[in-house]
Amino acid sequence: MSIKATPTAGSKLLTPSDHTLVMIDFQSQMAFATHSIDAVNLRNNAALVAQAAAGFGVSTILTTVAEKSFSGPMFSEITDAFPGQKMLDRTSMNTWEDAAVIERVNQIGKPRIVLAGLWTSVCIVGPALSALDQGFEVYVIADACGDVSAEAHNRAMERMVQAGAQPMTSLQYLLELQRDWARGETYELTTGIAKKVGGAYGIGINYAKTMFGAHEG
Repeated sequence: MSIKATPTAGSKLLTPSDHTLVMIDFQSQMAFATHSIDAVNLRNNAALVAQAAAGFGVSTILTTVAEKSFSGPMFSEITDAFPGQKMLDRTSMNTWEDAAVIERVNQIGKPRIVLAGLWTSVCIVGPALSALDQGFEVYVIADACGDVSAEAHNRAMERMVQAGAQPMTSLQYLLELQRDWARGETYELTTGIAKKVGGAYGIGINYAKTMFGAHEG
């Protein structure tokens, strides 16, 4: 049996319109005890994801736990990307058990859920396993998650992957939404985000454009 290749994207790749991004508990109290990733990288990666989602018009839910009484406000790097968007505050550690969050998920109605947040082993594992159990496809942005130890984060990622979740990174998320440099309407958006919060890749873009007038397309 012969197989014929075609120049088309695989069905597992994300598009801006096919998923709901849920950013969970990026809050001070949660960050204080996070040691699997340093705070600078965590905030940078969270900013990259938020700016990518906002720029590409991805349906996004921002949720906190005990914001006023215990955990504090969500990172400004995230809320600045979604000015005026309501935070859905919860008491449940598992976001998927919160009625207001699920109401919003159902209103949006997308078959894929992308997760990022703190902590991986509790507040990400809970909704990941629950959404998978209900038939959703689940993606986890691993470097925009963190936990009390590398062991806790790694075991949580393994548990989710074994259950069917698909891991990715924050920069991968941005570039998967763009996916073709010929898409001129979002070219400046993508390279602009990368230059600001894309680490060494962003430095390289800035260098190439400044020194040589280079262009990916």
